[in-house]
Amino acid sequence: MVLLETRLQALHVNELLNPERKVDVESMRTLEKLAQRWNVSKSEVLRRAIRIAAIDGSPGDGAALGALDRLQASLRSRRVNLARWEEDLKAERRATARRLAPKTP
Repeated sequence: MVLLETRLQALHVNELLNPERKVDVESMRTLEKLAQRWNVSKSEVLRRAIRIAAIDGSPGDGAALGALDRLQASLRSRRVNLARWEEDLKAERRATARRLAPKTP
């Protein structure tokens, strides 16, 4: 029984570590193209991508939330009338839609 559990755990670990598992077709094609372009294995492409993401710090580094916080603070400090801004934006979008609509003869 212990041997069976050990084999099952090994299979589970192999499945987790196999980069070809549960990857959508488009991502797998991109992975293969990068591996060919860089002349490295698909595993190496994944390792490089992970290192780049760790160095870059996105998307979980809070930069986007920080930018949103700054935007909101700026709007509050300038006392922007958001309801008026929303109405202006909607009107602009409607005008653009009318301008781009196909002309009927």
